[in-house]
Amino acid sequence: MLQSTQSEAKAVASAGFAEVYDPVKPYLAELDAFLQAQVEELEPEVQDQVRYVFGHSGKRLRPMLVAYSGWKGAAPECAAQLVKLGAIIELVHLATLVHDDILDEAETRHRQETAAKKFGPAAAVLIGDVLFAHALKLAAEFPTTEICRTVAQATARVCAGEIAQTYQRGEVNYDRDFYFRVIQLKTAELFEASCRLGAKVAGYSAEFCEAAGDFGRHLGIAYQIFDDLVDLYAEESMIGKTLGTDLEKGKFTLPLLLLLEQLSRKDREALLARYNAGDPIVAAEFIQRLHEFPIFETVVATFEEHLGQAASAIAPHAGLAPVPALQQIAELVRAQLGRIAQS
Repeated sequence: MLQSTQSEAKAVASAGFAEVYDPVKPYLAELDAFLQAQVEELEPEVQDQVRYVFGHSGKRLRPMLVAYSGWKGAAPECAAQLVKLGAIIELVHLATLVHDDILDEAETRHRQETAAKKFGPAAAVLIGDVLFAHALKLAAEFPTTEICRTVAQATARVCAGEIAQTYQRGEVNYDRDFYFRVIQLKTAELFEASCRLGAKVAGYSAEFCEAAGDFGRHLGIAYQIFDDLVDLYAEESMIGKTLGTDLEKGKFTLPLLLLLEQLSRKDREALLARYNAGDPIVAAEFIQRLHEFPIFETVVATFEEHLGQAASAIAPHAGLAPVPALQQIAELVRAQLGRIAQS
């Protein structure tokens, strides 16, 4: 238990989120204990596999959003419910990662073997299903059906986003609208649910719950744009993960779509022909060509637009305890982007 919590602290701190992690350390420690206890409720045949998945999770940013949307200012009796809600969101997120790794044929995540690599893709499918199912079981234990309904809908939308992206992998016959549609489903959906439901469980007004959800949605979009920029512009020594993988997996993110718009038709078709033919050096050429145009600046402007919309959503509720903490998270995401710009 302690080792898992310490590993989580290290992961978050290394990603630059220590400032927002520290205030909710007790919450995340309780979340860790709760998740480990849930393993014992599962069938013995899947317990070891689920423990493995729990032991190789990431920053737990989504449960942190649950905590910050409802934890501060909430009545003490809400604490356990917020921990359970954070666990539900984390279970759904981990399930999607397990399934994503199967579709991507990924062998490592967070420098460890993926569930698909360690247990085989067939078993990994079922591990992900177990996580989804247990999340819905926990959601059904709340006195209101809204939690279960929202979590189920968010799960379906995340899966729809993955399906849409899978069918388009390696293809670029889509526009920016499709790109934003996918990240709304795959990333922003759980950010939105985390914030809206965190505020709901804490007993805040319907108006603030809606505002918190809007904040989460725009933060999620901005965070995905940030992640796309990291993959193409950051230094691996700074980020601590392998970069340039989106293009290798056939995922054309916003910077790459903007690059294709800037290139002449002849250059665009030549690059895509080499890419589709499996040219081993064309990915590096894509990345090199990015620096020929002000694409980074254009993407950053879009990132800032969504962070601004996130801040605007909760601004009318500035007197509520969660608002300063949520704004701090947005500022730290902005600061992380600043590190890339300086690299």
